[in-house]
Amino acid sequence: MTGQAHTLSPEEQEALLKTLRARFDKQMHRHPELVWSEVQTRLEASPDKLRTLHEMEASGGEPDVIGYDAETGEYTFCDCAAESPKGRRSVCYDHEALESRKEHKPKHSAVGMAAELGIELLTEDQYRALQEQIGPFDLKTSSWVQTPADIRKLGGAIFCDRRYDTVFVYHNGAESYYGARGFRGTLKV
Repeated sequence: MTGQAHTLSPEEQEALLKTLRARFDKQMHRHPELVWSEVQTRLEASPDKLRTLHEMEASGGEPDVIGYDAETGEYTFCDCAAESPKGRRSVCYDHEALESRKEHKPKHSAVGMAAELGIELLTEDQYRALQEQIGPFDLKTSSWVQTPADIRKLGGAIFCDRRYDTVFVYHNGAESYYGARGFRGTLKV
């Protein structure tokens, strides 16, 4: 991850827009009422958001447009990789959990990595909506989601996955991390 300081070269920007457009065109069921040229115009006017989408893509998120807010004119991008993004797995929940580990610390936390990327972790409701409206995800992996403060205060964190054609919500100690658990995020452009 190169972080928010990285400026995309014209070649990187062109390659990213090409990738995003190909995904947009291939997955029209995710955004049947939207037009790519309008999305692209919005993206080109937001180099910082393009940089974030580049990082989402580089970490395996396969971001795609999943919504549009007519009031604000914002498009919502979300990680739509079939499984939790590969470049964002084996992370504990947040910085506090990372610091609490005495040994075998993961390299990062989901909340910290999301902040560096410039995205928001999905909430449980957003995760359920993604599964119900866009398609099945995390059939072999799981994803941390935003944890309510009262659960986090007690040392826990929540994550979700999809098994048996059902979305499940689980809990774990926030300091735990697994090779098959990462996180998904959203970005408004």
